[in-house]
Amino acid sequence: MSRFDAIRTERAKPEPVPDPAVTVAPQGRPLARVGKKAVGGYFSPQLSQALNILALEQNVTLQALLGEAIDDLMRKYGKHPFGER
Repeated sequence: MSRFDAIRTERAKPEPVPDPAVTVAPQGRPLARVGKKAVGGYFSPQLSQALNILALEQNVTLQALLGEAIDDLMRKYGKHPFGER
């Protein structure tokens, strides 16, 4: 048995058929993130914890809370809110 037999056997296997219900884009990103850009910042651990607790109390995601805050900020400066959550 050659040391390359395992490689030949592996290459001879057919490619797996992708599941049509998969929610991942070809680049490996979830479909909800395709065409979007990350926006972030560095804050204290206490602020991070407080935001996560607030998200739990309100039964929403941290992203939804941040989206709401950004919409409020846009309105404050007379800009159109995007409403993305």
